[in-house]
Amino acid sequence: MLPIVLLSVFGIVLLFLGFMKSKTILLPATLLFLLITLAVNFLDWNKTYLYFNDMLRVNNLAMVFIAIVLGSAFLVVALSGSFIENDEAQPAEYYGIILFSLVGAVMMIAFENLIMLFVGVEILSVAMYVLTGSDKRNLRSNEAALKYFLMGAFTTGIMLFGMALLYGATGSFTLAGIGGYAASQQGLSLLLYVGLLMLLIGLLFKVSAAPFHFWTPDVYDGAPTIFTAFMSTVVKTAGFAALFRLLSVSFVGVYNFWWTILAIITAVTLIIGNLTAAYQNSFKRMMAYSSISHAGYLLIGLAALGAQTKQAIVFYSLAYSVATISAFGVLLLVAQQKNTQTISKEGVSTENFDAFNGLARQNPLLGFAMTVSMLSLAGIPLTAGFWGKFYMFSTAVERGQIWLLVVAVLMSAVGIYYYFRVIIAMYFRDGAAEPIRVAPFYKYVLLAATILTLGLGVAPGLLQGLF
Repeated sequence: MLPIVLLSVFGIVLLFLGFMKSKTILLPATLLFLLITLAVNFLDWNKTYLYFNDMLRVNNLAMVFIAIVLGSAFLVVALSGSFIENDEAQPAEYYGIILFSLVGAVMMIAFENLIMLFVGVEILSVAMYVLTGSDKRNLRSNEAALKYFLMGAFTTGIMLFGMALLYGATGSFTLAGIGGYAASQQGLSLLLYVGLLMLLIGLLFKVSAAPFHFWTPDVYDGAPTIFTAFMSTVVKTAGFAALFRLLSVSFVGVYNFWWTILAIITAVTLIIGNLTAAYQNSFKRMMAYSSISHAGYLLIGLAALGAQTKQAIVFYSLAYSVATISAFGVLLLVAQQKNTQTISKEGVSTENFDAFNGLARQNPLLGFAMTVSMLSLAGIPLTAGFWGKFYMFSTAVERGQIWLLVVAVLMSAVGIYYYFRVIIAMYFRDGAAEPIRVAPFYKYVLLAATILTLGLGVAPGLLQGLF
């Protein structure tokens, strides 16, 4: 599979480029490598191939998810120019690890065998542990990396135990083998059901679904902002692609067993994510709980698994990723050029909402980009986020899960409150008088993300019929 091979080779090349005295080549080289991989990803369009002894399956849906992951990584890397100017940063290592982590994401998206799913999860997870703790002089970063590693390692054990139980029940690690057994199952199969639940726990932890979300606020807050943006988009997209593939191929035959459990988890995730985000004062922690809430919206499509789920998850993943990267991009620039950090009572520095006071007057472009991002995350019409939620809610209606729809709509109203706090701060509060400078390339990236968010909001049918 060419994307896996290319990303592995390019990652090694970046590590060797790190030996050069000048760092300026690293950023354009990484962007070029991502563009090449993205182009190669579509070479097999409208074809289905099995690779590595039938352990990976590549079809149009897998290629679309891979494209979203690679596109998100491109936008995140494009906003990371500050690494080149920082003498303490190691951009070659950071970019190399990012490319290696994408190998794991591709494996999670295209797996046909549970062993390949496990390998993909571990490659992606280990890379995230390292990037989370990359700011070695920051105690918050060190603490976040340790928490993420310990909880992730424990959850990996649960996931592996679940895979073992599934193999014991079905005699197969392949999705088709497990699906055939589940479809023919007439009575209670304890090994199958317990194995499925344990496997779900492992994957739900990766996407920050409640009650497996406790790591998310501290890790998102402690990790460097650029890696928080990567984590909240690439990891979540890969996780939901894996969940959809697992449930739609292998366990659709026992849908009546797991849908109620997943629907309850969905409702709890929506409630905890939105209500907790509403009283946060730190923007990064608010975005962490926002990420939890959006995991809940994506879970609606899985709990109401049906004909529209595939399109809904793809569209929502793209809309959420673009808006989130744009929001973190603005935060990164504001934090770099303004002394906006405050110190909490515990002595921990956090990015406060006051950082955005008067931003729309200091730099109208940044204010507009952040406004579009917040409106999209809130699900306001004429943005991609509105149609993402519409498609998700439609899947619940199709399955008759009206109670879950009511919970989601009520929590969306709560979401409007805390997203609009940022907009109010930018347009209706006084801030510093100094203008904020934006590098030309940085400006183009934010404009591209903003235009894509508005374009998908005006013409949501652009992705229909592709997969």
